[in-house]
Amino acid sequence: MKYFELDFTMTPCSQDARDVLSALAGEAGCESFEETEEGLRAYIQQQLYDRQALEQVLEGFPFADTRIEYKVREAEDRDWNEQWEQEGFEPILVGDRLVIHDGRHLPETVSGRACSIEIDAHLAFGTGTHETTRMICSMLTVMELKGKGVLDCGCGTGILGICALKLGAARCFAYDIDEWSADNTRHNAVINRVDERLAVACGDAAVLDGTDELFDVVMANINRNILLQDMPRFVQRMAKGAALIISGFYESDCALLKDKAQSLGLQYCTTTKDGEWACMRLQKG
Repeated sequence: MKYFELDFTMTPCSQDARDVLSALAGEAGCESFEETEEGLRAYIQQQLYDRQALEQVLEGFPFADTRIEYKVREAEDRDWNEQWEQEGFEPILVGDRLVIHDGRHLPETVSGRACSIEIDAHLAFGTGTHETTRMICSMLTVMELKGKGVLDCGCGTGILGICALKLGAARCFAYDIDEWSADNTRHNAVINRVDERLAVACGDAAVLDGTDELFDVVMANINRNILLQDMPRFVQRMAKGAALIISGFYESDCALLKDKAQSLGLQYCTTTKDGEWACMRLQKG
């Protein structure tokens, strides 16, 4: 995948200002950050970069005495998951029903758990280590999924769709704008022996326009702006009574997303939080 590198210079520069800037840049689509002596370096997928959107969130920067300048350049084409691929991750327990692990660190036991999921991440997001992924997986473990059709929007490694299938869902359609992620989802579906029930497409939410299929559960772990943009398409593909589970945003974004969902006819159900991150479940009447 291709990225832009954004170098922010902050005058004066403080840790509090860096933290706020990373949150605002995240709203504009940036997905990883490095602290620098002058401020912050951020990375964003080239197809998601919107200079106007970035300028808009920076206008709301609350430190009035801080001047922010930034430069944009094409980032070095490298393996963004190189460290993960070398080291992997320790098994992650989600509630009392689910364990997520890689091929290097097998769980000592899965006794009493409904399922275990093995994830091999190749340049894709979603190993279960992030709060947003864990919160959605946790919601899935307490839902009745047997025989349901699920939609995984922005699938990354495919972990959410695979989780739903291993918890009883009948079928899953997943898509991601990044071809590496789409391929990685197919790979992980094979590892977890659910590939016959999981279909994958490469593209954005427009891929949903080509199908009349309705789903019982729709999941999207994407940044706030993409959720707001794509939610109308999600609703069109939801069956009556279907659940929409969204994450990838901060607690401070909940009101905006809830208002958008309700304007589309969705009913608010619940929100869970982990640190500054939030996960919301809604339902179609």
